[in-house]
Amino acid sequence: MNVVFLSPNFPYHFYHFCDRLQRLGVQVLGIGDCPYSELRDECRGALTEYYYLPSLERYEDVYRAVAFYIFKYGRIDYIESQNEYWLELEARLRTDFHIRSGFDSTELENVKFKSRMKAGYARAGVKTARYIMAEDPIACREFAAQVGYPVIVKPDNGVGAANTWKLRSDEELDAFLSERPTQAYIMEEFVPGHVETFDGITDSQSNILFCTGQVMAVTPLDMLQGNGENVSYTQNIQERDLYRIGSRVVQAFGLRNRFFHFEFFRLDTDKDSLGKKGDIVGLEVNIRAPGGYIPDKMNFAYNVDVYQIWAESLVFDENRSFADYRFQSYVTHFARSGQNNYLHSAEEIRGRYSGKILLENTPPPSLSGGMGSHVFILRAASVEELWEQADYILCHRGE
Repeated sequence: MNVVFLSPNFPYHFYHFCDRLQRLGVQVLGIGDCPYSELRDECRGALTEYYYLPSLERYEDVYRAVAFYIFKYGRIDYIESQNEYWLELEARLRTDFHIRSGFDSTELENVKFKSRMKAGYARAGVKTARYIMAEDPIACREFAAQVGYPVIVKPDNGVGAANTWKLRSDEELDAFLSERPTQAYIMEEFVPGHVETFDGITDSQSNILFCTGQVMAVTPLDMLQGNGENVSYTQNIQERDLYRIGSRVVQAFGLRNRFFHFEFFRLDTDKDSLGKKGDIVGLEVNIRAPGGYIPDKMNFAYNVDVYQIWAESLVFDENRSFADYRFQSYVTHFARSGQNNYLHSAEEIRGRYSGKILLENTPPPSLSGGMGSHVFILRAASVEELWEQADYILCHRGE
């Protein structure tokens, strides 16, 4: 089997995807914009061959790299990256080289454009926020009057919460419309809830090989606006409504041998247009591995290796190593902001929670807005215990 993996060096831990494939006898053919000599040893060791390009933005160059691999190794079975930024590049290459193991350019539109995602949620019987395309000022004013402020505006084709605004008045709406970039934006009614995710891996028939979920106590938008402070944790979803709903969404979007990361709102209050407190509302679809430390949290929470499960989905079309997975413990990502003054030092946290800290890291400044400036990932036996940890780790001086 031949798998082309785009940008295997970034984020740095993505070499795990390549490593697990190689262990299963796959020829992993990397294409990236990092010189070979600067790749981490783990990344170099996981690749059969590496094709360096100064940039992956020039499609003609990437096309030639794939053509070279086909000439040298034969048919390509998969083209992957697990990176939101390169999904369109993946799809274009699959289309041009007639590779049917993933979404082609036409299919990708249904999972890249937020406006089109809503149709998939509807097929699964899941409500989504009402919306319009944010183009005509009069129509936008009328929509805001209908649904009420605040309203959310965001790129129709965008990544995460980047370039997303919460508008609270006609004046803020007019300012946005006068200054927004030329790309297409959608405007949605505000959803009073917190984000819960449904994350996992499928086989070629959209059957779920592994899944779990995350509770985002702070929404991605609020996290960016709050300088990166956050609490998010794994939860056992196998016997919850999110498992039943998420499974329907996987089928509705027809995911084949894919990692998935679906985002939902769980309503914190009743809203007539959407449902009662506790109901699930569809937010966004992501057909790649969840970002940040979520794969690590999935592994810790279930004592599995999701990189291995993903590799086995491509090679065997099944989960051979961890088919009988069970939820073991809550695993929480505590993100501290570099702009806040915390009561307890990192050393004090290490001393208090010795034996429960699974990972500690300082993300690069380019990622701190979405991941935090200093991260602790801890294990807990209950929701009550993880909130006790949150009260200690995120307590500000003077509180």
